[in-house]
Amino acid sequence: MVDVGDKPVAARRAVAEGSVTMQPATLRAIAEQHVPKGEVLNTARIAGIMAAKRCGELIPLCHPLPLESVEVDFDIPDLEPAEGEPAKIYIRAIAGITAKTGVEMEALTAVSVAALTIYDMCKAIDKTMVIGEIRVVSKTGGKSELNR
Repeated sequence: MVDVGDKPVAARRAVAEGSVTMQPATLRAIAEQHVPKGEVLNTARIAGIMAAKRCGELIPLCHPLPLESVEVDFDIPDLEPAEGEPAKIYIRAIAGITAKTGVEMEALTAVSVAALTIYDMCKAIDKTMVIGEIRVVSKTGGKSELNR
């Protein structure tokens, strides 16, 4: 692990995003809560938060951090995409802490596991789903900041 002992304690925040592309019928099933495995978005939200809290156990050499906040939200811009167009759920996670190291990995883990949960819960009804576009879009509070 990287030694962070000499770094200053600071309020740090990271935002990550990703998406799951699927058939429009799958998106409608999610929105109408007709997926056989249950309520998809709340389950994915809880899974993402739980994963962020366990990031230090999942990723080798990642510092275990006492997170102060984790939010996982979803955006469905179009329940009825144009003919032939796939549907998408966008996932956004925000992690926050006051510590010596950042929380980018926690935000990325939250998005990734939320996406995996959506995939798992819907794979029986849609074999075409694609998880993608997972990235850090901003991080603040450390030596290097990022805003995309």
